[in-house]
Amino acid sequence: MQNIPVDVGRLGSLMCVVPPEPRINQETGQVRTDRDGNPTWVVGVSVRQQQTRRADVIEVSVPGEPTGISEGIRVQVTELVAVAWEIEGRKGTSFRAASIAPEAKGPAVPAPSARPKAAGQGADT
Repeated sequence: MQNIPVDVGRLGSLMCVVPPEPRINQETGQVRTDRDGNPTWVVGVSVRQQQTRRADVIEVSVPGEPTGISEGIRVQVTELVAVAWEIEGRKGTSFRAASIAPEAKGPAVPAPSARPKAAGQGADT
């Protein structure tokens, strides 16, 4: 299998569309673990490409249960890698990350203090 680092900064908007759930081994019914023995969780993430209307959903596996993640919130993904795989004639790509967390909120934008006047309206007297 080949691990391909993904430049998350070039992906655009990332949003949780499927909340975290344990990754289950279909044969044994047990929670899968990573190489270090940590249970792995999977999160469905919508990736909207910059400057386009196109969006894709990828499943991202992470070690341990992500906290603060729910459907509809924007997320930050760290150390994302794409893993090309082939099993019994089937091929695909899976995604792993070191962590997924809620996106840090930027500075709040103040609401306008007054609604702008429509064209042709005079000043108040």
